Amino acid sequence: MKKVIITGVTGQDGSHMADYLLKNVNHAVIGCERRLSVKNHRNIKHLLTNPNFSLIDLDVTDAQNIDRVIQKHKPNYFINFAANSFVGSSWEMPINHMQTNCMAVLHQLESIRKHCPECRYYNAGSSEEFGDVVKSPQTEEHPLRPRSPYGASKCAARHLVKVYRDSYDLYAIQGWLFNHEGTRRGSEFVTRKITQNVARIFKEYAVEESFEPLRLGNIEAKRDWSDAEDFVDGIWRMLNQEKHWTHAPWVRNKPQEYVLSSNETHSIKEFVEEAFNIAGFDRSLCRWEGSGKDTKYYHENDLLMEIDPQFYRPAEVDLLLGDSTRARKELRWEPKTSFIGLVDKMVRHDLNLIS
Repeated sequence: MKKVIITGVTGQDGSHMADYLLKNVNHAVIGCERRLSVKNHRNIKHLLTNPNFSLIDLDVTDAQNIDRVIQKHKPNYFINFAANSFVGSSWEMPINHMQTNCMAVLHQLESIRKHCPECRYYNAGSSEEFGDVVKSPQTEEHPLRPRSPYGASKCAARHLVKVYRDSYDLYAIQGWLFNHEGTRRGSEFVTRKITQNVARIFKEYAVEESFEPLRLGNIEAKRDWSDAEDFVDGIWRMLNQEKHWTHAPWVRNKPQEYVLSSNETHSIKEFVEEAFNIAGFDRSLCRWEGSGKDTKYYHENDLLMEIDPQFYRPAEVDLLLGDSTRARKELRWEPKTSFIGLVDKMVRHDLNLIS
C-alpha cells in the first residue's frame, strides 16, 4: 500500500485531504501534528479509528525530526499543509512565518532528496504571492509581488521547490490556491469570523437580547473564494498529472504548477451582506450607511456591523482574482461550490453549532 504523509492534518486543508484520500484512494495516510500538551482533533476525530490512518508528532521546523520521519516512512507522496497561514499575524511574527512556511519546506525537500527521491511533493502555495497585482485575473504567469511577510515566505518556498525540481529531477510542485474556506476554517480568518458572529447575532436577536455588532477591517477588499473541499481534489490531480494530462508527451519529472480558483471575485462587504441575509436578516430591511472607516450595516435600527481600524493591515491587497483555465483544461478539475453556496454552507453550520 502506498503511503501519503500530510503535515498540518488537523487543520482545514489537511483534514479535508485526509478525508478525500481515505474515501477515494487505497493509500495509507500518515497525518502529522505538532506535539502539544492539549491536542485539537476536532477535524479528524472521525478518522482516528480508520485502519488506514495514523497520527504522528512532527515539528516541521526541526530538520532532524523531519529527516527521521521521511527516512522511516519513505512516503510515496508528501503533502505539506503545515504553515502559519494567517496573513494578519505575519507582520507581528515575520521570522516565525519564514521558518514555518519556507525553511520547513527546505528541510522537507532535502530529506526527500536524500531518502526517497521518487516521492511526489506538494507544498501549499497562496494567491497572496501575487500581492500587488499588475493585471487581472491572475494566471500562472503573473509576477510574484507579495505585500506581506506571509506572501513573501510563500514566494521564497516556491523558489526552493523549483530549484529542487530542476536541480534534482524531483516531482515537486507548489500550486497557487486562491482563498478557500469552509466549516473547518479557523475563527481568526475573516470568513469564519463573519459566519460565527452572524450566527451569534441572529440567535441573540431572535430572543430579543442586546448584542455586540460584528467588527471588521477593510471590507472593500475583494477575494476569489472557493470551498476548501473542492481544492483537495485539484491538489491530488496536480500530484498525479499523467492521469489527467491532455497533451503529449507528458514528462514525469517536469510537472506543472497550477492556479486553483473560482474565477470570480467578491468583496468582504458582499460576504457580510449574504451571510446576514442567509441567517434570517431580510436584505430588504437592511441598509449600508457611511463610507470608508465609518461604514456601518443596519437591520432596521439595529447595528449589525461596523468598522474597527485595528483590523486594517499595514499593507492591503485590494483585489485577487484567479484564472484557473489551465487546471480546468489540463487536469479536468472544476470547483463545485458557488460563492453563495459557500456562504450558505458556513452560516448554516455555525447556526447549528449554537442552536
